[in-house]
Amino acid sequence: MNKIAYFDCPTGIAGDMCIGALIHAGVPLDYLIEKLNLLGISTEYQLRTELVHRNTQQATKFYVDLSADVWLKPENPATELDPSETESPTFDARHHHHHGEEHSHSHGEPDAEISHTHHRNLPEIEQIIVSAKLPPRVEAWSLAVFGKLADAEAAVHGIPASEVHFHEVGATDAIIDIVGTCLGLDWLDIQEFYFSAMPTGGGTVKAAHGKLAVPTPAVMRLWETHRVPVYSNGIDRELCTPTGTAIACTLAASFGPPPSMQIQAIGLGAGSRMLAIPNILRLWIGDKEEGERGRGGEWESGRKTATNSQFPIPDSQLPITNSIETIAVLETQIDDLSPQAIGYVFDALFAAGALDVFTAPIVMKKSRLGVLLTAICHPDFQDACEAVIFRETTTLGIRRSTQQRTILHREIQTVKTEYGEVQIKVAKSGKTIVNVHPEYEDCAEIARLKNISWREVHRLALQSWYDRT
Repeated sequence: MNKIAYFDCPTGIAGDMCIGALIHAGVPLDYLIEKLNLLGISTEYQLRTELVHRNTQQATKFYVDLSADVWLKPENPATELDPSETESPTFDARHHHHHGEEHSHSHGEPDAEISHTHHRNLPEIEQIIVSAKLPPRVEAWSLAVFGKLADAEAAVHGIPASEVHFHEVGATDAIIDIVGTCLGLDWLDIQEFYFSAMPTGGGTVKAAHGKLAVPTPAVMRLWETHRVPVYSNGIDRELCTPTGTAIACTLAASFGPPPSMQIQAIGLGAGSRMLAIPNILRLWIGDKEEGERGRGGEWESGRKTATNSQFPIPDSQLPITNSIETIAVLETQIDDLSPQAIGYVFDALFAAGALDVFTAPIVMKKSRLGVLLTAICHPDFQDACEAVIFRETTTLGIRRSTQQRTILHREIQTVKTEYGEVQIKVAKSGKTIVNVHPEYEDCAEIARLKNISWREVHRLALQSWYDRT
């Protein structure tokens, strides 16, 4: 069985959270320090960890204390600035129309500026990594992460990746976070990596040339390139950093619910801020169970594929036993639309990737009779489903929420009846079969072709399944 890791990111992902989770899971800090010293930049930083509490839950906080940040330390700890106000932006882009002029940025004080006369570009960082003679997988992963990071920034600024310059301070932090994460995963001998859907966050964050909206452009570019499923958890903070997002997009076999696995260890990496929910990245480590391809259906290049079919193809496996997955729930009230149009909306929503669609009768204001339309989908199909509802109904607004649901393992089996083949959906809890149900469309097609009742086909299909078991 392959040893795998699942990054559960309810409050996002950052490089320091990844390393904190790895250390919490057993990676020795001394090992990371020893290997990171090979990079030849150890005079620029000091590393330490601390057990902290986030909403009463204990986790490991990893710190990179940079020499260039000493001036930021306030004399009175009570006046310490929010990290989002003091962190150095990782990137700088020298656009052609600037003719090489040097840029500077503020660290939360209007008059405090640092001239970045020293930068590290991508080739320089790659040389640092290659010269360190790190373990082969660590070197390959680290170079790939930095490559994606530079490509994303280059696309945002409209310049070649070779012209993206890393601020000296920010580059040091990023090098430690990226190479340290890769070292920890290699030390644990992880073979495959999976990541949850990512929360978008909100608000703004300070950058070299002013404030940026969250998610930042580089993060959104990475999400777009890798079709990462995202959702809002209601927290208006920067939750996914460019470094953490680049790590995820480089290493992920897929994004979404966890694959079927036997958990051996859990690592908890703390973020800097106190949030409405515990600001902790949860790293699940274990053995992947053979024959499972993850929950929620087929995944292609980190993206769940949507089809117009309500059910999967025969012999495919659906969600694992009693597993929990994140879903988006969209709902709206409608009182001025033809019932025939509602029927069409169902078909359009399923085609857009909805998992389920239903209506319920309601009484609205002024005693008007209406329906409550609800669509359930994975977070990556939320926008597509919303577009269908706005286009095909008269509603002026849609409520959205993110929920979790528990699902049984299901598989499709095929039985032969005297009238033809019928697919049977079999649901299991553990190894116990709890539900057996012939597929509606198969029964309906045979009933039409053979001019017999749908109930008779349904009965014969169930009888055939039970007879063979």
